[in-house]
Amino acid sequence: MAFVGGRYAKARHHAEEAKALAPRLPAIREVLGLAAYRMGRWDQALTELRTYRRLSGETTHLPVEMDVLRALERPEEVEATHALLRRLGGSPATLDEGKVVYAAFLLDRDRAREAWELTRPSSLKASPTDGDLRVWYVAARAAARLGDRSASRRLYQAIVDADPGFPGLDELEAAL
Repeated sequence: MAFVGGRYAKARHHAEEAKALAPRLPAIREVLGLAAYRMGRWDQALTELRTYRRLSGETTHLPVEMDVLRALERPEEVEATHALLRRLGGSPATLDEGKVVYAAFLLDRDRAREAWELTRPSSLKASPTDGDLRVWYVAARAAARLGDRSASRRLYQAIVDADPGFPGLDELEAAL
């Protein structure tokens, strides 16, 4: 309840208490890892999310693991975790988020061409998912960084048409 309400410190506290009673319960490790992530407690988030993955066999939070590794400035591990996600697979939403995080990592490292290749949509759906919009957003950033104003404008407009309140549109428009 605390986590859903955005009270991450309280959720983390409760999850730590629960972990002391049932350390092998994946759901506890998941909540603890995600709460730590939301609080910027990167080392704990990484430990708990990796434990969750080992206990559950789920790849759901591999993109979050990649984001934590970005924050910890461990680029080789970001690369390895991205390769693991590609090898193990996941739900469409997980794979989309993996693209978003990895492409943002590539942009951080001045590898815009690779980010564009990863996120460039083959077509723009009339009713995109939230995952599609997030991928398009990073693709638009990559296109802008590469100087492809036409592609970045087309993606920007597709995002605006689907969700005028999408976070980051002002920054994207400024980049164009």
